[in-house]
Formats: sequence, structure tokens, C-alpha cells
Amino acid sequence: MSDYRDLTNIIHSGTRQTLEQENSEAIFMTSSFAYSSAEEAAGKFSGDVDGNVYSRFTNPTVELFEKKLAVLEKADAAIATSSGMSALMTMAYSLLSSGDRVVCSRNIFGSTVKFFDTYTKKFGVDVVYVDATDYEAWEREVTDNTRLCYFETPSNPLYEVVDVARVAKISHKKNALLCVDTVLATPALQNPITQGADIVMQSATKFIDGQGRCLGGALISSQNIINEFTGFMRSAGPCMSPFNAWVLLNALETLPLRMKAHSDNAQQLAEWLETHPKVIKVNYGGLPSHKYHELAKQQQKGFGGLLSFEVTGGRDAAWKVINGTKLLSITGNLGDTKSLVTHPASTTHGRLTDEQKRDAGIVEGLIRISVGIEDVQDIINDLENALSSI
Repeated sequence: MSDYRDLTNIIHSGTRQTLEQENSEAIFMTSSFAYSSAEEAAGKFSGDVDGNVYSRFTNPTVELFEKKLAVLEKADAAIATSSGMSALMTMAYSLLSSGDRVVCSRNIFGSTVKFFDTYTKKFGVDVVYVDATDYEAWEREVTDNTRLCYFETPSNPLYEVVDVARVAKISHKKNALLCVDTVLATPALQNPITQGADIVMQSATKFIDGQGRCLGGALISSQNIINEFTGFMRSAGPCMSPFNAWVLLNALETLPLRMKAHSDNAQQLAEWLETHPKVIKVNYGGLPSHKYHELAKQQQKGFGGLLSFEVTGGRDAAWKVINGTKLLSITGNLGDTKSLVTHPASTTHGRLTDEQKRDAGIVEGLIRISVGIEDVQDIINDLENALSSI
């Protein structure tokens, strides 16, 4: 597909017809595969012969999603998992051993912090946190025993943007791998592999699906690293279901179009919120006033569909605004065609300690909106009415 441009490659890459000659990808809803002989079965189980063995290992529908995603990420290969968190688990348990160090940014998903602190440290892995844009801290904390560096860009919900190439250079000086989570930008807006990252992690549950239908995750990297993850997948089994893979691979075809629509709406909403007298601050990379606006312009192809803003009055005021919305869905998910609103301090980051919230900038007056693709004036009108309650 190298003769075609990106939008064409997304739609046509990896497609393969069965003997039925369907024009839409088939779903292979099967747990196992049958063979013509014992010899063929032995060859496929040993890996000497290419082919499917068991859907925990390989499945044609899942494989097609992986191939399409790798093309979109401009990477060699990908492996699909049952959720974004299972992608994190697959990476951690494949790569890390007792005595290794992980260096993470503080502004990461609350469940990621919980996973590292509760379930990774107890196996003798050292996990340290740094301010994501403090590059001197990265230099200081990435030591000789560091195996993995990890951050989100843009971060959720404060839209902190990290210089991928700069942290990649720091990581590689110590032979550490860099994993970048770009769930907010998606591969339609940013390709960290081309910027120096070794691994990209995606929660396909979010914007890749785009309609809040199913769970899914993925890791994208070189073929050698994906092979390490495949070994863990065969043993532990955090695999993606064929049905979810079918939903997600079809969603990939419209991802660039949807991300442009999300970005356009979020830009207009952010600009309106910035002028509202009851809003203290708006966190969105598309605003020239945002601290990371120039870096976001440099390494992203758009600013995406997630923003947050702080209102006066703390938690009580934030809850009043959220409860005052009618169009927006109150949910902790993000990346839907519908606009979604949540209070991070009591939902997505609710399991963090008060100190962890403070360090990550998750204040009580903060409201997060995943901006959908409805008419933006209807979104603005809904929030204008809700803000009038405080």
C-alpha cells in the first residue's frame, strides 16, 4: 500500500477477502481452528508453519485490526489487547524484572498509577514519578537500571504536552525503552514512533472506537518488541475478542475524519469557555494562551477533542455545573461522538491520595469534557445554562 496516501491506506491496508468475496471484513467468531492433518496441527502449534492456532494467540479479525493500526501509527507491528489497562499489564509484565526501574510522569491515568504502585512494585520493580515537562528530572531519574520510561501526551485531563523526541533521547542514553500513551491525540493526530518513541500504547475504547461501544487496547512497536508481548499474550491471555476487533477495525477507517470534527468543536468550546466569568482556567492545547500550545502545534496534527476547565467554588460548584447539563452525558469515559462530562477528582482520579491529586494538578473545581461531534452551539448553550447555576 506504499503507493497510496494515509487516508487511503487506513481504509484498504490489510484487507483480505474470504472465498465468499465479501466487501466488508468478516468476523471470525471462533475459539479454535481445525487442520487437515495431525502434521499440519503440529507445524502450526510449533510455529514452523504459518497459520492460526487458537484465538488467544491469533485470530484473523484481530490480526486485521492490528495491521491497520500499525499502518496508521507508522510502525512495524501491533498487538491488540482486551482493554487499555491490559495493554499496560502486557507491557509491564513482558519487559520488567525485579531490580528494574520505571520512570513515569505524574500526570497519568489514575488506574495506571494504581497499577504501578500496587501490582508492579510488589515484584521488586522501582517506580518513580517526575513532572512530565521537567526534563532535568528525567535526566536525573533515568538511571542505568531504568528499563522503561512512560508518559501520556497530551495528558488527561490537564492537556500537558511532553516533548517526545527530548525524552526519547534521555531514555536511549541509558538504554531504556520509551512508551508514549497518545489516547487523546490518537494515531490520526500524532505518531510518537516517528518522533523517537519505542512503544505506543492505545486505549482503543476511547476515540478509536468513537461511539462508546466496546473495550480494547493495543501496543504498537517494532516487530521484535511485539514478539515479546506475544509470548506474554499466549501465556496470560489478555486478548481482544474478535467481535471487538471487528468493531474497532471498521472504526479506524473514519478516525481521521472524526478527530478533525472533535478538534474543531473543542477549539470553539475552549475559546468560549476562556471568556466566561465563572471559569478560572481552560486546559486545551489549541488555545494560544495554553502553556504547551507551541509544542502541541509542532508534534501534533491537531489538538483533539478533550479539554478541562476550573470553576470557582471547588467541588460543590463543579458538581452543580455537571448536574446542570442536559445534553452532556455524565460518564467517566471519553472519546464518544456524544459530549461527555465528568469530575476527575471524584471519578477517573478518585482512587489517588490527596497528595497524588495535588501533585498531578487534579483540583476539586476541575471539570473534564470529552467534546463530541454534535452542533457545537448546542454544547455551548448547554454549558452556559449549567454555569448559570453557580
